[in-house]
Amino acid sequence: MIPPEAAGTIASCCDAERFDPEEIGRAGRAAGNPVPALVKALTAAVREVSEEAARHVHRGATSQDVTDTAAMLVCGRALDLILAEVDGIAAACAALADGHRGTVMPGRTLLQQALPVTFGLKAAGWLVSALEARRRLLDVRSNGLAAQLGGAAGTLASLGDSGPAVLEEFALELGLPEPIVPWHTDRTRVHGIADALSLLAGVLEKVSEDVVLMAQTEVGEVAEPAGEGRGGSSTLPHKRNPILSVTAAASSRRARDLARTLQGSMVGEHERAAGAWHAEWEALSDALALAGGAASAVREVTEGLEVRPERMRENLDITHGLLLAENVTTVAARELGRLEAHELVKAASHRTFENGSSLREEILAEPALSDVLSPEELDAALDPQSYLGSAEAFVERALDFYRKEVGT
Repeated sequence: MIPPEAAGTIASCCDAERFDPEEIGRAGRAAGNPVPALVKALTAAVREVSEEAARHVHRGATSQDVTDTAAMLVCGRALDLILAEVDGIAAACAALADGHRGTVMPGRTLLQQALPVTFGLKAAGWLVSALEARRRLLDVRSNGLAAQLGGAAGTLASLGDSGPAVLEEFALELGLPEPIVPWHTDRTRVHGIADALSLLAGVLEKVSEDVVLMAQTEVGEVAEPAGEGRGGSSTLPHKRNPILSVTAAASSRRARDLARTLQGSMVGEHERAAGAWHAEWEALSDALALAGGAASAVREVTEGLEVRPERMRENLDITHGLLLAENVTTVAARELGRLEAHELVKAASHRTFENGSSLREEILAEPALSDVLSPEELDAALDPQSYLGSAEAFVERALDFYRKEVGT
């Protein structure tokens, strides 16, 4: 469609260093997007070399073709960087799950201690969610991007019958999938990217929130990797704040909000949107940056996390056996039936709170329970290691999933 000599001349003028993004941005305000200003600057550069070549600059394309295609190229490169961070997170979580499959700690529901779990199981949960987010990112990276070339109204009319052939070569040249039709107002691709980033952000914030809570002074079960000046306070010299997790959580929240902006830009009027498309630009760039930054921080946390099994065990014991009340009920129910055993152990648990005693003492002081539970049976029922259910099996399932997903 363009003489080879003219195409070569145009290409020779496309060095990004010769253009001033700030000036193009200012000039682009009048047109509502930066492409007309860029085309004008490129045409001027080409004209200095060849007036004939300058006639062919930007032939067949429209501003949105350039901007959307550029966005897809940026997304592809950014997703590669983000996926590298997620791979690091998954590897770190797999190591934590494997190395701490027997590290017993309190499981908490509604922020209250509930039952014994293992830190390996908690890390396995992080691992599986990271792998699920990774799947979605990989799918978007492989199938969710596409070149954009449709001309003013999506027909490539100025290219005559050659439109489809030019679109095919255009996509091949850029290494992007070729769309079935131009997608100026079909924003499913951008929605898909936003959805994947939002999912990842939620996963990253969950890990960050767990670390922040476990690193509380009164809990002290983990600590972020230390670094010079990291986590310090301007007024409190003793502080070691979990700043990586805090930063990741903040970035994740912002990324999810931006994803909603992108998802809200789905509807565009007829063949070209009046405002919805324009709302995507900054939101998409920032969502990629924030999700990537959060992933980088969480990777650093998980790779260097300081785990404190002794403190986990100490915290298991602060309820004086109450975490095993369900297990005691289960054992006693073999003789008493489920309902009676439940009511008796519940009453003993209340007395434990009120008297500042232990569940063991209160159980043995209750004849209806001590008659069916020997001290040895009670001690076995109060052993956290005896009531971990399928935690080990679930850790192994998570590690199997990891090995299948990453091919190790």
